[in-house]
Amino acid sequence: MSKTIVIDPVTRIEGHAKITLHLDDQGQVEDARFHVTEFRGFEKFCEGRSFWEMPGITARICGICPVSHLMASAKAGDAILGVAIPPTAARLRRVMNWAQLVQSHALSFFHLSAPDLLLGMESDPARRNLMGLIDRYPDVARNGIRLRSFGQKVIELLGGRSVHPAWTVPGGVRDPLSQESRSQIQQMLPEALAITEQALDLLRSTADTYRDEEALYGNFPSLYLGLVTPEGGLEHYDGLLRVIDSDGTVLEPGLPLSRYREIIGEAVEPWSYLKFPFYRPAATRAAHGGAAETQYAAGMYRVGPLARLNVCDFAGTARAEAELREFRRLAPRGRPVSNSFHSHYARLIEILYSLERIAETLDDPAITDPRIRAHAEVNHLVGVGVSEAPRGTLFHEYQVDSNGILQRVNLIIATGQNNLAMNRTVKQIAQHHIQGGKVTEGILNRIEHGIRLYDPCLSCSTHAVGQMPLQVEIFDSAGRLVDRMARN
Repeated sequence: MSKTIVIDPVTRIEGHAKITLHLDDQGQVEDARFHVTEFRGFEKFCEGRSFWEMPGITARICGICPVSHLMASAKAGDAILGVAIPPTAARLRRVMNWAQLVQSHALSFFHLSAPDLLLGMESDPARRNLMGLIDRYPDVARNGIRLRSFGQKVIELLGGRSVHPAWTVPGGVRDPLSQESRSQIQQMLPEALAITEQALDLLRSTADTYRDEEALYGNFPSLYLGLVTPEGGLEHYDGLLRVIDSDGTVLEPGLPLSRYREIIGEAVEPWSYLKFPFYRPAATRAAHGGAAETQYAAGMYRVGPLARLNVCDFAGTARAEAELREFRRLAPRGRPVSNSFHSHYARLIEILYSLERIAETLDDPAITDPRIRAHAEVNHLVGVGVSEAPRGTLFHEYQVDSNGILQRVNLIIATGQNNLAMNRTVKQIAQHHIQGGKVTEGILNRIEHGIRLYDPCLSCSTHAVGQMPLQVEIFDSAGRLVDRMARN
């Protein structure tokens, strides 16, 4: 008989998902699948629209990281126009993108993951949520709200509103930064930096609690992909694509962003609406070598904060650089850090870096220059825009006709690029904890936490307070459903 465990009242991943665990004859986990059961279709219904509209349309993909889509879409538009946007416009875009990283990472760490880290994986599920965190650790919850508020306020001061700002456009940005807004951001920075330092101390205080168990959370060899500067530094807005392997060997030292298709392929499976991007060269080698596993799965790579810190050579700001050196002590050779449990640490380092970069950029007197937009018509029929979203590298590719009307749209979302790794993580946790086909609530939460490490945005929409639409189904070796656990 199936049974249901209800965990109320909070959802701590975004969207609707299902997990199926497949057992062998001994009742041990043989395979695990993370299913995304939503479909949205932005790539198709954008066809026939003007590329000028795309930043505003694609920002609606996500209510948590609309800025990420604004950046990638506007950059694709820049490429179609064939323009180099004014330097001040590029700096302002960077400031907004860093603010986006701050607010999204703060939400992930303080409100989606801290209930597990501070209240415990096995704590009462009725209190293991934001409300329980506020009750037990009000200062921590308040700090999370304040830090996220900083990022949202910066976005609002630049773009006019904190969600879906109609500000980043092909050719630059709509409005310059005023001296008043610049001063307001600068006045908010010290508190944001202090909160981030406190959060780093807080995370370090939990290390002993999870030291034995953390090795189960996405700890396996994979490739890593992210942007770097031409010098190899940490990058979030532009730069070059770099790929490293599980030994830290650089496979792609710096590929121009417009050539991403040379290394990234996309696969689909009938049991999920989330695509499975993969690294083409590794999949090709597997095919030639007659690998028994699904050929594209040999090209599994990870994106996001963990990957970005793995692929870069340095951070480039004082505080973030010091933390990056500490972060690399977690790996035997310094990098890559393969354990996804340390994504929490990586997010906090990126918040620190973003705050330092915002401060540096605002110190430049040219940041209030009114020359913020280049004007042109369609000069190229294909435009590729790439930037780093909080969850990882984001690709927008548009094909247009001579009038700028979209003929084809391809979006590769960061969560999709982590799809293979999320499935592998779920399997790793389940294989360790599930014996004889029995699943407890604590095991279910650990599996959920394994997904949460990637901070997935399953519909690329909003996180919401409410029921957690996560379902785990267990099948025996004959394919019969033997148990079901759900939050419904």
